[in-house]
Amino acid sequence: MAGKQSFEAVVAMHGAVVLRVCRAVLGPVDADDAWSETFLSAMTAYPELPADANLQAWLVTIAHRKAIDVTRAAARRAIPVAETPDTSTGAAADSRDLDLAAALSELPDKQKRAVAYHYLAGLPYTDVAAILGGSTDAARRAAADGINTLRRSYPGVTARRAGPR
Repeated sequence: MAGKQSFEAVVAMHGAVVLRVCRAVLGPVDADDAWSETFLSAMTAYPELPADANLQAWLVTIAHRKAIDVTRAAARRAIPVAETPDTSTGAAADSRDLDLAAALSELPDKQKRAVAYHYLAGLPYTDVAAILGGSTDAARRAAADGINTLRRSYPGVTARRAGPR
């Protein structure tokens, strides 16, 4: 590789995968903010990244950390009592996607993240294990358990990968 791609090209190439991961881990409400925070952090660190780095794994790792930040911030926020939550997600949202998002949100955290990183982002289990902080076998087991649970709770789920194994 002669040099690194422009950061704009990186966003264009990997933005959709990062957004899918953010939506799977956080849900549709917080996903856009996590996506933006991911690429803001990535833009700052990108000049120092080696040219041969695995960009997708690097970006999913950043998204993972931003998802943790969003989850922690949400836990600290007070819940307004006088207001009803806004459940609208826009005209483009398909009810099947909302059902799947709801089914994903019911998974235990490790399973949800393993499914998102492996099946939605297409990361190999070695990268999933590195992000989650466990072994490759544990990442594989968490993803398999998550898919099995989704198959029972959401009949339309099939285990198709977005990329390499």
